Amino acid sequence: MPTASRPWVPVAALLAMLVSGIFLLADDGCGRGTGRWTGAGMPMMGADPGAGWLAGDGEPVDGLGEARRRAEEFAERLAPGLVVGEVMRFTENYYAELEEPDGTKATEVLVDPASGATQLEFGPARMWNTRYGMMTRSGSSDRLGPEQAQDIAQQWADDRDGLTVEDAEAFPGYYTLHTLRDGRIEGMLSVHDVSGAVWYHGWHGDFEEMSEGP
Repeated sequence: MPTASRPWVPVAALLAMLVSGIFLLADDGCGRGTGRWTGAGMPMMGADPGAGWLAGDGEPVDGLGEARRRAEEFAERLAPGLVVGEVMRFTENYYAELEEPDGTKATEVLVDPASGATQLEFGPARMWNTRYGMMTRSGSSDRLGPEQAQDIAQQWADDRDGLTVEDAEAFPGYYTLHTLRDGRIEGMLSVHDVSGAVWYHGWHGDFEEMSEGP
């Protein structure tokens, strides 16, 4: 029986979002951050109307392949031509990147492992994405490049006991990077491409496995 069309938000995700804010690394003109903390910009909770939400069938998702199929169905509803790239499995959810036909990153989605319900990811994908989220692109042309975003993310990681970051992947309005501990994926974070704000994705739980393509 199909699940009710109400937002799926795991308890762990709610707690993570409530206790996390955004670590704003204000640029001092030399690519360095001041490390100022702000609690602004909490993620919008609940599903977006229409294309931003796909109800599940109430059946558990059986692995990365099935999570990819759910993300593909969601992508078809969201916009023509979108394809699914990387899919990751965490203890709390499945995560997938959606890509444009030309291979550029479009947005990020979550798949509920218990029901298959699929929605735009909490946080940056909803609040910062200038094409599929709530943010409209400002007139500023002074945007961070991927190397700058990676430097900012690493500054944030330096204060977290040996955490490192991988290369920055550009989404509309922000970058997303994997975080690593001892060379293994630990989680991910995003960096706003104008303000340099850092938003850790604290709703995933522990990383388990991933698939980079169909």
